[in-house]
Amino acid sequence: MEKAINILLADDHLLVRNGIKSLLEEESYLHVVGEAANGQEALDLAKKIQPDLLIIDVRMPVMDGIEAVGHLKNYAPDTKAIVLSMHDSEEYILKSIKAGASGYLLKDTGKSEFLKAIKTIYQGGKYFSGDISNVIVTNYLQNTVPKESPKSTIDNAAKLTRKEIEILHFILSGMTNTEISGKLGKSKRTIETHRFNLMKKMNVKNLIELSSKAKELGFS
Repeated sequence: MEKAINILLADDHLLVRNGIKSLLEEESYLHVVGEAANGQEALDLAKKIQPDLLIIDVRMPVMDGIEAVGHLKNYAPDTKAIVLSMHDSEEYILKSIKAGASGYLLKDTGKSEFLKAIKTIYQGGKYFSGDISNVIVTNYLQNTVPKESPKSTIDNAAKLTRKEIEILHFILSGMTNTEISGKLGKSKRTIETHRFNLMKKMNVKNLIELSSKAKELGFS
């Protein structure tokens, strides 16, 4: 039997909360131990209940979900937060991460992915939906990749793994992550990880720069 995971739900729509609660409690190890209709109420309940996870909507009255996540550690230091939203905007995603969220899922996420996210985050990991992880990677590359000398870039490119080089050729041929995933029989998340690593090694921020650098280094 799996260890019980205690969950606090926060959403200002009762029907949404009921739907999520019903979905979660189909699994015997998931227990919804509290419900809140706004961010402040979620924090007060978190302090009282000390749940394992807080699953919280972004847009709510009194205090929104992202602000609540930012204060969560002061109320329930060991509670991890999953932001659940209809919005896949870069602004919401990055604000949630900066506030301390361990995951960000869209409300149309399937049950299997939802459960995987809960388990991953409960065990100390992070989880972001596939499309969302693309936003994170893009932002990371745009803001944190240091400027390197041509020699450094060449040295890093020489360290590309065989799989990264294979994926590089697929990318340069115009294939999407989903198409590459099907071609190689790997998950989309695995392809995204390889893509992130090769772009970081080649010191590029987007597909145009990747294509140019690949040509410069003789990969195309």
